[in-house]
Amino acid sequence: MAAAALAGLASSAQAQAQSESVFSVSGFGTLGVVGTNQDGAEYVVPGQVRGADKSWSGEVDSKLGLQLGAKFNRQFSATLQVLSKQDGKGKFTPQVEWAFAKWQATPGLALRAGRMGGPFFAVSDFRDVGYANTWLRPPIDVYGQVPVSHFDGADLSWQTSVAGKALGLQVFGGRSSSHVEHTKVEIDALVGVNASIELLDGLSLRLGHATGKLTVHSGALNDLVGVLRRTPFAGVGDQLDPNDKRASFSGVGLTYDQGNWIVLAEYTMRKTKTFIPDTTGWYTTVGYRVGKFTPYATLSRLKTDDSNVDNTIPASVVLPGMQAPLRVYVDGATAAQSTPQKTIAVGVRWDAMRNLAVKAQFDRIKTTGAGQFYDADAGFWNKRVHVYSLAVDFVF
Repeated sequence: MAAAALAGLASSAQAQAQSESVFSVSGFGTLGVVGTNQDGAEYVVPGQVRGADKSWSGEVDSKLGLQLGAKFNRQFSATLQVLSKQDGKGKFTPQVEWAFAKWQATPGLALRAGRMGGPFFAVSDFRDVGYANTWLRPPIDVYGQVPVSHFDGADLSWQTSVAGKALGLQVFGGRSSSHVEHTKVEIDALVGVNASIELLDGLSLRLGHATGKLTVHSGALNDLVGVLRRTPFAGVGDQLDPNDKRASFSGVGLTYDQGNWIVLAEYTMRKTKTFIPDTTGWYTTVGYRVGKFTPYATLSRLKTDDSNVDNTIPASVVLPGMQAPLRVYVDGATAAQSTPQKTIAVGVRWDAMRNLAVKAQFDRIKTTGAGQFYDADAGFWNKRVHVYSLAVDFVF
């Protein structure tokens, strides 16, 4: 599915290559609408600040991307991708998602430098190309754990064949930044490695690990940390401190795409040394092609393993100028980051035209607290929410 879709995305590039043009242009997009059966919180792709409740929204999944390629010779090329989608500031301002140069040193060895897709997940390179994916959107119980989609740096990729099966290895390093719900998030000293191997015809295994130094630019949180460090509870402040703290992300993925069957699965773990909790996420998707239709079902879950903050402050401690006990402020900072939920999703993809797919998806989400819903009011806790989504994906 993905290989065919990406081939479609590059169709204009191939046409121009036949005329020996150095440059190629292609693009992709999604027009989508989302609604739920509940008010009191908004369904979003994690990081966004506007979403859907009983009032349907076209801002959650809709996006448009344009890609410019330049192939100078057999070894040297460059790629620029500009993408417009709702960002962490609630805007659709076009952003440079990719901008890298590539040196194909040998048929199996390549070096890239510049801005590239963050290689944290199985479909990182084409997570925004809806046409390349079976689902209407990647399962947010897993893909919502890492709030950045690209990084600035370099990577080295090596591909070979062992006993007739494909084997790939990627090492990368650099830094990344993004806005998540109006807050800037940075990852410095980012390094990682990914490995993939074809186990059987149509069956591939992917392993990945990345680590870096995480900083969350929150004035309110830094103020709270400063207050705590002037009290006997400075240790709690150190645990909350969002500046330059070690974070890591690891994942295992399986992909099976053979004949009519599609099976996708990932298991991921996030760990940090700050107020952002350690989490475990997983999903399994099964799809079956019937002519131009592909019905599918997904089970997924996001679980909080550790809040990383041991709030030992007695409930009786109230500082001058504060309207609530100090403990409440600490609990509020950590609770906002704990977003566990379980999801059952069913959907269907219809390849209606060449380079165009229509999708419908229904999600039944059971939240713990507010889950990954945005701007939840006090009554939106531990809910069962139905999410209805329609989308048209296209490439050109």
